[in-house]
Parts: sequence; C-alpha cells; structure tokens
Amino acid sequence: MTEEAKHLPVRDDLKDLHPYGAPQLDVPVQLNTNENPYAPSAALQQAIAGAVAGVAGTLNRYPDRDATDLRKDLADYLGHDLTAASTWAANGSNEIIQQLLQAFGGPGRTALGFEPSYSMHPLISTVTCTQWLAAARDADYGMSTAAEQVKRHQPDVVFITSPNNPTGTSVPLDLIAAVYDAAPGMVVVDEAYAEFRRDGTPSALTLLPGRPRLVVTRTMSKAFAAAGTRLGYLAADPAVIDALLLVRLPYHLSTVTQAVARAALAHKEEPLATVQALRKGRDELVTWLRGNSLTVADSDANFVLFGVFGDRDAVWQGLLDRGVLIRNTGPAGWLRVTVGTPEETAAFKAALTEVLAL
Repeated sequence: MTEEAKHLPVRDDLKDLHPYGAPQLDVPVQLNTNENPYAPSAALQQAIAGAVAGVAGTLNRYPDRDATDLRKDLADYLGHDLTAASTWAANGSNEIIQQLLQAFGGPGRTALGFEPSYSMHPLISTVTCTQWLAAARDADYGMSTAAEQVKRHQPDVVFITSPNNPTGTSVPLDLIAAVYDAAPGMVVVDEAYAEFRRDGTPSALTLLPGRPRLVVTRTMSKAFAAAGTRLGYLAADPAVIDALLLVRLPYHLSTVTQAVARAALAHKEEPLATVQALRKGRDELVTWLRGNSLTVADSDANFVLFGVFGDRDAVWQGLLDRGVLIRNTGPAGWLRVTVGTPEETAAFKAALTEVLAL
C-alpha cells in the first residue's frame, strides 16, 4: 500500500499488504505468468465473435445470474457424472477462492495451505478476515505430513494446490483423501493446471463422490488459452454451491463472459491440442535444464521451477536484459519459467546460456 493510502481509514490488517501482480513489461519473450502462448485461431476467434454478437442485443438485460447453460457445459467437459448442480463459475479461479472463503472462512476461522504454494490463497484469506496458517512441505516439496498437520491445526478450510504453483508438483490422491479425513471443514483442491499433468496422474475429481466437504477448482485461463476471459469454476457437492449463492454478488458473471466461455468449450479440441504441445515442450525443457547442471522440480504444469542460484535476482535481471521475462518467485534461489512456443523457449535457452556463462 502507498504511504498516501495509509492515511485513509483502511483496515489495520491490510496496511502492510502489497497488491498481487506479476511484472507486466513490454519485452519480446514473456514467460512469467503461465499463460498459454498460443492465441486463438482465426476460426476460434470467429466463433467467439459470433457468440458475443449473438448476445449483444440482450445486453440491456441482466445476465443469467446462475449461469445455468455454462455450468452444464462445464459439467460435460469435466465428466465424472457431474451436473450443472455440482458445478459453479465465477470471474477467474480467484473469485471462486474468494467466495469459498467468504462462505466457509471469515472472522474467527482459519485457512491452511502448504507453502510454498499459490500466493493468492493467503492474500484472499487475509482480505476475507480468515486467519492464514502456513503448513510445511517436505524438502522435495511433497506433502507426506499433510494429514498430520491438518489434524493438529484443525483448520476450517484447507488448500491443496495440485499441480502446485510454483513447484509444479502434483499431490497423490491417497494423500488428499487422508487430509480430507483429518479435516473438520472444507478441503479445496486447486487444479488450475490439471490439464498439463503427465500421463497417469489422476484428478481429485475422482474423489468427489461421498465427500461433501471436498471442492475441486479449475480455470479456463491456462489450458483453454482464455486468460483474458476471466473464467474460473469448481466441482463439488450441490450443497456447496447452495452455500456460495449466499455470498456471490448479484449477476457476478456477465453475459459476454458466459458467451465467450461457452464458445471456447464448444471448440475445446483446439486449445486442448496446444496442451499436448506444451507438455512435450515442458518435458524437453526439464531435460535441457538438468543437462546444464541445474536442479529442476518435477512438473505437471505448464511451467518449470529451476535453480539453485546464489543470486537469483542477478539471473532474472540478466534474462530480462536479453529480452526474456520469467518469474522471480518461489523458494530462495529458485526461478520459474513458463513453457512458451518453441521460438520463445529457444530464446530463453539462449539467454540463460549467456547469463550462466558470465
């Protein structure tokens, strides 16, 4: 917060916070925000434009406040016998997280996550007046003691990020089930990068039957190359959606957003084809980094965490000086790079080779 803002009657628990945001710099190669680098094709652009044109004449009216048709489409995409009643959508997965904490967190309640992990979980916990508890990961970023920590702290909300950001690691289903059994409240599995998982890595969606306190969140920002659409969603027991209706803002999801998201889902084969290319590029990048004597965390996402550097700031700046922007985040000494197009990845490799040779 700026010094000027601190003179306003802002809540005391917000005064020392900083707004979330990765650097948005105008450089040739931007590999810092885990976006899908493949823009929609001309055909998909036309489909989206047609969907927006189709609803343009209705914009004098409020949108479907329950996004019923969109939720049906999301359920069909996810499978696992899900229905519209067991899905929910909002403006990005961050609003989904916020709504969950508004409904199940709040004053006098706690939320727990295993760090390092997605930095918005503790931030949204704070702004919803939910006490944040930082639980520990293993040395290799696993979560072997997760259930034990949950049993000890008894949080009202537990966040498990799988694949995890910034490490890229996935969480075994038996561990998630053990956390659920140990938790007295909600267990939220954040699967923002689920489509990028390596073969044989199952989704927590398979755990939903018989677990009414389990929630699985997703986003269209990554695999669907729709970061600008701002569409996040979840799957859970219908009772969870009933609770979220109490805290959602009226008409929170615009008619245009719903139309664009439905068009993307109707043409899902195109963006999901790019997922396969990015998975291949990720695995090749991991091999290349390790071949250059760097330590790399196993990744099931569209990014790679690598290191370990004595001065990661200098490495990050050296890449930026060469027109390549990556993310200076994660544990001390590590950096995170998004998997880009082959051309972008080649530029990153060339720049890193130069920086490491200095």
